Amino acid sequence: MNDGPEWFAPKRYGYGSGLPIAWQGWAVLIGYVAIVVALVLTLRRSGPVPFLAAVIPVTVVFAVICARTTRGGWRWRWGKEE
Repeated sequence: MNDGPEWFAPKRYGYGSGLPIAWQGWAVLIGYVAIVVALVLTLRRSGPVPFLAAVIPVTVVFAVICARTTRGGWRWRWGKEE
């Protein structure tokens, strides 16, 4: 299903990615958190609209990276082993 790199484990229950399983996944996660913290510190007095306008695109890019690099891809899981 997914022939690309595998940086994140799939969630056992539900839809999406679990924790990173490769150093690249950890680097992407730490980078995302660092960017969001920097945006919070930079835009804390400007109100919610500029903050959301900055955070939403970063979050979408992070979600796309996670979706493309999750082992087995994103799909609904019910807890059964694959």
